Amino acid sequence: MSGIDDLEPALVHHIVNTLGWSGLRPLQEEAIAPLIAGDDAILLAPTAGGKTEAAAFPLLSKMVQGRWSGTSVLYVCPLKALLNNLLPRLETYTSWLGRTAALWHGDVTAGVRKRILAARPDVLLTTPESLEAMLVSANVDHMSFFSGLRAVVVDEVHAFAGDDRGWHLLAVLERLQHVVGRPVQRVGLSATVGNPDELLLWLQGSGAGKQPSTVVAPHLSAPKPGTAVSSSASLVDIQLDYVGSVDNAATVIAALHRGEKRLVFCESRRLVEELGEKLRAKGVTTFLSHASLSVDERRRAEQAFAEARDCVIVSTSTLELGIDVGDLDRVIQIDAPTTVASFLQRLGRTGRRPGSLRNCLFLALDESGLLGAAALLLQWSRGWVEPVVAPPEPRHIVAQQLLALCLQEPQVGDELWQERWNNLGPFDRSAEPIVRYLVDNGYLDQDGGLLSIGPEAERRFGHRHFMNLTAVFTSPPQFTVLQGRREIGKTDPSLLTEKINGPRRLLLAGRSWQVTYIDWKRKRCFVEPVDSGGRAKWSGAGSNFGVSFELTRAVREVLLGVNPPVDITPRAEKYLAQAREHFLEEVHPGGTVIIRSPGGYVKWWTWAGHRANATLASTLGEVAVPAQQVNDCWVRLRDDVSSDVWKHMSATAPGNLCLPEVDERAVKGLKFVDALPPRLAESTLARRLADLEGAARVFSEPVRFVVRP
Repeated sequence: MSGIDDLEPALVHHIVNTLGWSGLRPLQEEAIAPLIAGDDAILLAPTAGGKTEAAAFPLLSKMVQGRWSGTSVLYVCPLKALLNNLLPRLETYTSWLGRTAALWHGDVTAGVRKRILAARPDVLLTTPESLEAMLVSANVDHMSFFSGLRAVVVDEVHAFAGDDRGWHLLAVLERLQHVVGRPVQRVGLSATVGNPDELLLWLQGSGAGKQPSTVVAPHLSAPKPGTAVSSSASLVDIQLDYVGSVDNAATVIAALHRGEKRLVFCESRRLVEELGEKLRAKGVTTFLSHASLSVDERRRAEQAFAEARDCVIVSTSTLELGIDVGDLDRVIQIDAPTTVASFLQRLGRTGRRPGSLRNCLFLALDESGLLGAAALLLQWSRGWVEPVVAPPEPRHIVAQQLLALCLQEPQVGDELWQERWNNLGPFDRSAEPIVRYLVDNGYLDQDGGLLSIGPEAERRFGHRHFMNLTAVFTSPPQFTVLQGRREIGKTDPSLLTEKINGPRRLLLAGRSWQVTYIDWKRKRCFVEPVDSGGRAKWSGAGSNFGVSFELTRAVREVLLGVNPPVDITPRAEKYLAQAREHFLEEVHPGGTVIIRSPGGYVKWWTWAGHRANATLASTLGEVAVPAQQVNDCWVRLRDDVSSDVWKHMSATAPGNLCLPEVDERAVKGLKFVDALPPRLAESTLARRLADLEGAARVFSEPVRFVVRP
């Protein structure tokens, strides 16, 4: 009997007659039985593989058959724009069964929220931050509102699990589960993940090993960590080209694929702005999307792009996830993303029409971009994708959760707090030193065996009803840019303070603007349009851990002569040959290389990635140059290092690997770090900066000494 027969008959009727589907896709078929049985699950399929329906149809059937009432299903996404995009579909599916769906996130008005609280929807689409805000809000009776909760769907689960938002999500789900007093089914949706079994265990949280669980991945054998679950190289059209500059990239994009809809990915907001401006100057209909553009500006661009035909949209990773931008013809990548997983997401935006191939054109701006793209494509062609690993030791998230819990419940037992997370580590007894620090420093009050919010937490986080406590990232300060009353986006304050000759001009939304007035107190900048001369700049947010061990080692392979099996243009071939000549002595097939240059500089060319090199520099102690700027390719050694000194050092170092030294400014980049003991804060970041396995592998390899004349 087909799995579709287990769905609610009214739902099947609409699948066949309203959607016009002759049947379900393999993922949708195979997800029915485990989801109706109540299993926790990870559903894997390429982008546009029907994952939303694979989760929604069985859960909606359970909702009707089990007579669930109230808000029984949460649909959690990492992006508000993705939620906005999904709402019409889920409203349609729920309406077929006489049920409702609604949206709750930071852009939803107070009036809509009141209506949701008065008439709870069956399915609520939201973000983890909004769920936390509901738990701590005095306006939401969370005990009543979530009393009917039965299941949670986590879309793009890999995007959560790989950073601190994942820990925040897990902690909030555990608190919700404690509120409802029963296990809540957890379903994760992902297009690109190399370790689905481990990811499912992570998503299960305190239920891991206790609740039944299933990975649903049609046509795929159980992948091992580091193994791709994506299309093979033979089924796609990939080209690697070298253009040498942003100007040349704009020229190529303007000339190629006219009449088609093209999505161009860049690795920085500044590059998005510069390329967008140059494309417009060449007469190309161009739209932009990145995090520092206003919500309205991004929506207008995405809507116009979805409806247009002969046009380009230039974006950072904001359009990497499953937001629908219409019938896309081409994806173009400037240089390379830092992970194969990101590339797979971007590649999956194309090839959705019958008879069309998934495609991507790489345009390298320089030697580094060319090598990075070739290395990434080499790893991808081998069927490799990064395993998703939660960041270790999220102690700052533990501190944030303890404070949030004391907002949710004004008084919490000082011996019972860990029960709110169902004893899930790291929110269990291991967090007691953090609790003591919070009490000792006034973040929490302790009275009669009860914990409550203290005066220091009120001072630091109490602004606007503790709104700053529900977000786990620290964003650099930015100024809002306005043309009259219309918000265009945000810009880095340094563009407004640095000395210049002549008028001050900004580049934002792909256009130049002249600054007319700056409201320093309210962080607002008023502008008027001008023809040219604008500049774009943003300070980096968060920690940059560079490129991974595996991708950096793939760069080394490329330099040793290995080409990815894709279409490489003659220009790219020429510059690859030049790069191989340039790095002729720095790579060796038999191991790593230490080179002493004429000026006395000594570099150990490890090709091990940023985190492994940071670990190696710390482990080498006095042999390495102190306080050096760590990079992906090499470690700077002292000028007097000899082969004898090196042999002695390398013989003892592998058994004594050290965590990297941590810059005080980097520690400040962890939000809520002030709510941690300084020693724990430094240890948290040091562990995240380290790659002990990669460092050990490098130490195990032969080393060749080269002295340049």
